[in-house]
Amino acid sequence: MLSVAIVGGLHSEARTAAVERLLTTVPGCVALHHDLTAAAERGTVTRTVRDATGVLSTDETPLVNDCACCALREDLVPELERLADAGLTRLAVVELWDSVEPKAMAEVVAAAGLTVGSVITAVDPALLLPYLGNGDDLKEAGLAAAATDQRTVADTWARQLEYAPVLAVLDGPDADDEDRALLAQLHPTARRVPLPDGDLAAAALAGFDVEAAAAAQHPACALLPQEADAHGVGTYVWHRRRPFHPERLYAALEDLCCAAARSRGRFWLADRPDTLLAWDAAGGALCVEPTGPWLASLPDAAWEMVPPVRRAAAALDWDPEHGDRCQHLVFTSPGLDREGLAELLDSCLLTDAEYAAGREAWKRLPPAFDALLEV
Repeated sequence: MLSVAIVGGLHSEARTAAVERLLTTVPGCVALHHDLTAAAERGTVTRTVRDATGVLSTDETPLVNDCACCALREDLVPELERLADAGLTRLAVVELWDSVEPKAMAEVVAAAGLTVGSVITAVDPALLLPYLGNGDDLKEAGLAAAATDQRTVADTWARQLEYAPVLAVLDGPDADDEDRALLAQLHPTARRVPLPDGDLAAAALAGFDVEAAAAAQHPACALLPQEADAHGVGTYVWHRRRPFHPERLYAALEDLCCAAARSRGRFWLADRPDTLLAWDAAGGALCVEPTGPWLASLPDAAWEMVPPVRRAAAALDWDPEHGDRCQHLVFTSPGLDREGLAELLDSCLLTDAEYAAGREAWKRLPPAFDALLEV
């Protein structure tokens, strides 16, 4: 039975090393790669299939809707199904092009009824912080997957890193203890396999639950990093119940975004007490977006429509007054100023007098986030 391992990441040398390791250690293994580098100019995407001995085939597939990633999705599944039907391939390694994110590809493969064995992100620890701090648009870096691609290098890299349960780590001479500590704190639950000699084969065939992985990325139940401090790298967890004053938080956003290499979590605003807001910052840029209601704002009958993992996460952090509404933000960075962060974040909460005024008064506060949330 064919198993599919998805290998991605912006660190191309590490990614190549991971794929080569799988090709040489898993019998009956082939790798598929769609090169999107010149897709916009040529109007096609180049697909290469190879095994440990070399290239088996090369072909061109046309762009779909002027989107290289769309062409990849349209071409990938039929090619994987062909390999499955032939019955000669044990493991198909899908080597993603630089900026392609593994979540979308894993969901495409699983939706076709194929078995996803694992999702692996390849990492060079020495490049971790430079990429995480790179706020350039993918277009500027020549890494955009479509003309409409508005992602940055930093936020794309953060998602690639945090989605994968397995990290293939090419730890070269340029990496130091600070780099390794940053990697460990950004994704503490990941299985880290050293390259070039680690047992990546076992990780690639371990099995992967696409639905559970998606749930683990939702800000309401994401397994965020815990407090940590090692080799000059710190992770600070800030958890409060009181809502933010929208104007004061908005005024502090620039300082908060620049306070850490990476920050994420969930929060609530006093003027939007029923909306769960996601916080996602990297490279000095912040993405804030509504992700649905807090469970405490829903009628009991609606809870049956909520995934069990979401209900379980809410129950673990339930407050008698506010339910699952909370501020839960996590900041990870070298040289982290915990006291400064705590002081700034606390200053953005409602004061005692504002809090005592009650929810109807909160809703009349100036809606400072309307433009950011595209209301």
